Amino acid sequence: SSLNSCVEGQIMSTNHLPILAGTPNIPVRRMDFEFDDAIPKYWFDNNPFLTMLLTGLSCVFPEGERMFMRSVRNYQDKITDPELLKEVRAFIGQEAHHGKEHQEFNEFMARKGLPIEKIMTFVAQGIAFEEKNLSKERMLAKTCALEHFTAMFAEMILEHPEFLDGMDERLRPLWLWHAVEESEHKSVAFDVYQQQVGNYWIRVSEMAFTSVFFTFFTGLHTVQLLRATEEQRNFKAITQGLNVLVGRKGFFRGMMPQYLAYYRPDFHPTQRDSSLLRAKGLRLLQGFLGEKIKLAA
Repeated sequence: SSLNSCVEGQIMSTNHLPILAGTPNIPVRRMDFEFDDAIPKYWFDNNPFLTMLLTGLSCVFPEGERMFMRSVRNYQDKITDPELLKEVRAFIGQEAHHGKEHQEFNEFMARKGLPIEKIMTFVAQGIAFEEKNLSKERMLAKTCALEHFTAMFAEMILEHPEFLDGMDERLRPLWLWHAVEESEHKSVAFDVYQQQVGNYWIRVSEMAFTSVFFTFFTGLHTVQLLRATEEQRNFKAITQGLNVLVGRKGFFRGMMPQYLAYYRPDFHPTQRDSSLLRAKGLRLLQGFLGEKIKLAA
């Protein structure tokens, strides 16, 4: 398809040097997930709220990942550190595959009658507006902020994989794989920013702006999808979903210290060593996918 050829082009065109397998710590895995139309519409605990929340996030991923790649690529020619350059290529390779797999997932959900295309078009227009009106420095800072969000979410999934237990088991590998790779490359965009821009105010102010907008638009897309399924007044599902996310043992509880750490002048993503969490995630993923997933020696 044109999408696949576009993604392959993104992976291969980085400075015209092919990425074969990333780096040992940031391997580029080609997954080629297929999503069976027999998977139910409410594939997360039969809960419309949780399902539409994650579907709304997935609608942002294809264009969001492309924006991440562009924001880092803007500085690629200025990077002189050969190790960081390898990591940037691996980062671009992983993100291109994330976009591709979530595009496939989004098309699967669109076949359920959801307004996926409408939301994805809105996201693409919003990102185009930002790229037109914000500096390259601020777009890279936005990428760093969103990468911190995705790394926090990813590592919470890896730390508490029971969160995925309610998912249809045919969809768990997608979210688990994405979580492992977000953790693997969590410091790449940040390292590029620190080397090439290094402005503390731009970094933390963009995190503050992004936190507000990310939360608002995630909520908006979730409501749009709930309304499309006429489940917006399903208060039982919404209450259950919110309890899973922010209840006493909620998914987001305990994440605040990690979020606030980003505002420290000396912050770096690797201050939280997540190598054991990633190893645990890869073992779980291998349980789903077998030899397709290689474990570190």
